[in-house]
Amino acid sequence: MNCEPNPTVAERIALALKRHGVETIFAQSLPSAVILAAEAMGIRQIAYRQENMGGAMADGYARRIGKVAVVAAQNGPAATLLVPPLAEAMKASVPIVALVQDVERDQADRNAFQELDHLDLFRACAKWVRRVITAGRIDGYIDMAFTAAASGRPGPAVLLLPADLLREPGAPVLFSRSSSLGSSPIDITRPADTLIYEAAERIATARSPVAIVGGGIHNGQGVSALGGLQELASLPVFTTNMGKGAVDENHPLSAGVITMTGPRSLGSHSRALIDDADLVLLVGTRTNQNGTDSWRLIPQAATVIHVDVDPQEIGRSYEAIRLVGDAGETLSALCAALETHDLSIRHANRKPVEDTIAAAWASFEDDRRSLIDPRQSPLRPELVMIELQKRLTPETTVVADASYSSMWIVGQLRSLKAGMRFISPRGLAGLGWGLPLAIGAKAAVPEQPVVVVAGDGGFAHSWAEMETLVRCNLPVIIIVLNNGILGFQKHAETVKFGRFTSACHLNAVDHVKIAEACGCTALRVAEHSALIDALDQAFAYEGPLLIEVMTSPHAFPPLSLFAHLEDVA
Repeated sequence: MNCEPNPTVAERIALALKRHGVETIFAQSLPSAVILAAEAMGIRQIAYRQENMGGAMADGYARRIGKVAVVAAQNGPAATLLVPPLAEAMKASVPIVALVQDVERDQADRNAFQELDHLDLFRACAKWVRRVITAGRIDGYIDMAFTAAASGRPGPAVLLLPADLLREPGAPVLFSRSSSLGSSPIDITRPADTLIYEAAERIATARSPVAIVGGGIHNGQGVSALGGLQELASLPVFTTNMGKGAVDENHPLSAGVITMTGPRSLGSHSRALIDDADLVLLVGTRTNQNGTDSWRLIPQAATVIHVDVDPQEIGRSYEAIRLVGDAGETLSALCAALETHDLSIRHANRKPVEDTIAAAWASFEDDRRSLIDPRQSPLRPELVMIELQKRLTPETTVVADASYSSMWIVGQLRSLKAGMRFISPRGLAGLGWGLPLAIGAKAAVPEQPVVVVAGDGGFAHSWAEMETLVRCNLPVIIIVLNNGILGFQKHAETVKFGRFTSACHLNAVDHVKIAEACGCTALRVAEHSALIDALDQAFAYEGPLLIEVMTSPHAFPPLSLFAHLEDVA
């Protein structure tokens, strides 16, 4: 598009988006002036069916590619539907810029059509919210939005755009702008050398140190630096749900995800390493309830070192040596400091630690195999994960919905390289975001395979977006685990109350017919041999494909909450 010498505000917005490297915008045609200008400049619109899903698509895009994602919506009810995914992005530290149309400026506070106080609406779910009222400030506001989203702890920024302002000619540019702010992190920070040296000294001399790594590791160069630290310091590495994929889980010092510690979990066998730790290195983690087994995970006597870009997260739950800074930069500096220390203690203890980790993986494998009879129907989710694992490559992106689906992928699958992406909505863990997260991830890396796992309960929130998959030619593999119940709800109520409400059982739904109605190829399987054939077909297929797997309603992930579920069920 060749803009006129004095482009409109909408055209100026599109030009600024191009400058920041934006190639895709998740929208539903509104604000129309902006989307028309963006499409004319070669920015692809992926048109969602509903704003809640569109926000989650932007989330998946940003997580997968490390760029600021852009989502757009109309004012009023459409804007309110952006609140849930932006709240997830806020909690999960995902950089998103939301462009939201607002009523025309001379209609404000007159009960205009779909008028709402959007400033108050978004303040609780965004780092930064502004309403633009002057054409001459638009470039500055766009840059401020991208800076807010991608600097410090990443998160969503919201820019409110009155409809009449978008049609207005832009004011003359007094100061040209050429910076591209579309990748996160924008600014790389690290702690003082004295703190780095102290932390290195503690790690070098610790008897039994461990690292617990959260989702913040995936921002910037954190994964590469973590791998160097793991090898240099002979450091066993655990991850949280969101940290999954930070390390190659076939590395002898990779102890897997530690957020599930119930019977037959990997954590039940590997947790002894943490129980025995005299030093715990936390990296990019909120030390939230799910990531710490309700804050019972870290030994009270252990020294804690916490690396995080957000100073408020350090010391929230555990007093710690404070390493405030970018994970990649801080861990790289820590490696450099460790190279000046005597690491003989670390190297001497490496073989026993590796043996303990190998034994934990082996015991976990024996435990889950004991649950599986391939001849039985319906199938166990553990068997589905075993078969899925065989078809993954290091480049595959694995996405999950909230609740049991995310627990199956983080607890049953194994990362094949440092940096392999496992994406799940663990910020707020809202049901229904699995499919749109996968759509966003596929839009970010169209040349790489993307597979999403969702339960039948969560998938009902988002199945309309299968039409988006087909229309936008985004070949995602969808695995729906259909057990006919709201699994977590039923099992948690059973543990807590000895019974469950009438909402926990669902009517039978034919997801194959729903998929086919959207133009998506679909298969239903209930036996092991059929599952094998369906997965082979899905990974060879060039378009989107849904596999509905009929699974046992009696299966549940090995959460500590469910340690005695079989006794009360």
